[in-house]
Amino acid sequence: MSKLRGTIVRVVVFGLAMGYLEAVVVVYLREIYYPGGFSFPLVPISARDLWVEIGREAATLVMLLMTGMLSGKSARSRFAFFLLVFAVWDIAYYLFLKLILVWPAGPGVEDILFLIPVPWVGPVWAPVVLSASMIVLSIVILRGEDCHAVPRLARALYFLIPGALCVIASFTLPSFIHPAAALSGEPAHFMGLVFGAGELLIVAGILRASPGAARRMTRG
Repeated sequence: MSKLRGTIVRVVVFGLAMGYLEAVVVVYLREIYYPGGFSFPLVPISARDLWVEIGREAATLVMLLMTGMLSGKSARSRFAFFLLVFAVWDIAYYLFLKLILVWPAGPGVEDILFLIPVPWVGPVWAPVVLSASMIVLSIVILRGEDCHAVPRLARALYFLIPGALCVIASFTLPSFIHPAAALSGEPAHFMGLVFGAGELLIVAGILRASPGAARRMTRG
């Protein structure tokens, strides 16, 4: 268990550092494109800068994925460490933006969350809530694997996969449905109900994946 804790601490520290680095990049981008403060509609940017930003996001995902791959010893633990570092990175990003830019002003402020394959737009609270769920799920998986107590994790995927798809759809479907609005720089309409349904499914999957739930099902 002590070895697991040490790995978790190292992954969390890496996620915090990446969150700071991400925030710093955004500080510089906003100095260039939004000197008066970030707001919608988005200002036009050059095709080169757009592709550079998309490449940076792709590289960030590769770094997070490789962190999970290097930290875990099994497919399950690698996935859990990927979830953990991703979630810590995302939450740290907003914390450092708040410290540096005093932004966002509140949890309901809308932000561009991602650009691949379309712009993901949503209130700041949504990725933070999702990241909190990811942290809980990663700890459940890692603790269960360490204690050899997660034999039924596969059954949790019946909740986790559709939950994740609902969450992704809540961020991306508006840009697919209203591409003209996305291209004009206006924020797409966030599907809060779809996100909420996805979060409920994810919570159900976390409960199913917990070692206690596995033991109760075994007794039953």
